[in-house]
Amino acid sequence: MTKEQKVPVLLNITLWIAQILLSVGFIWAGAMKLFKPAEQLAAMWPWTAEHADLVNLTGVIDILAGLGLVLPTLLRIVPRLTVYASLATIALMIAAIIFHISRGEGAQIGVNIFFAVAAAFIAWGRGVKKRINAR
Repeated sequence: MTKEQKVPVLLNITLWIAQILLSVGFIWAGAMKLFKPAEQLAAMWPWTAEHADLVNLTGVIDILAGLGLVLPTLLRIVPRLTVYASLATIALMIAAIIFHISRGEGAQIGVNIFFAVAAAFIAWGRGVKKRINAR
């Protein structure tokens, strides 16, 4: 295999790793927000006590994002939805960054920045460089 042939394979593998890691992270966070008792959530994230509806909404959005980052590409059913899920993830992370900064929690935005950058990589990779064709 030549160097030119290896690059698309490595890019595809890297994209799958990013998709799976982000997906697992979002599904985990969403499940915690939806199924963990409010008292335990408040101990980890003090803002959850004040914003129970926001916690539930973001829990659902997190799970949908996690599924959208992997399933359309994996199943090859409208794989372009993975790009849209990635772009929506970037918007979600920007909203989370603004929320945390507005509450004086700027030190906690590192994860949001990492997720946004990883989602941008997925959107670029699956949208421009290494598209997956539908069945």
